[in-house]
Amino acid sequence: MGSHFNGLIGLIVLVLDIWAIVNIVKSATDTGTKVLWVLLVLFLPVIGLIIWALAGPRGAVRL
Repeated sequence: MGSHFNGLIGLIVLVLDIWAIVNIVKSATDTGTKVLWVLLVLFLPVIGLIIWALAGPRGAVRL
């Protein structure tokens, strides 16, 4: 049962990371900042997601 729970947690983290990356790319910040945020989320999935949620780019979302 433990491996199923770990797989579910991993899937949730993956979905949240993809959601964060999409929001980063749509943000109105400059390209260099977007690249740094995306790299942070990719290389540190859980910690990067938490840091992005607390200190990530805010403001108007570019459609």
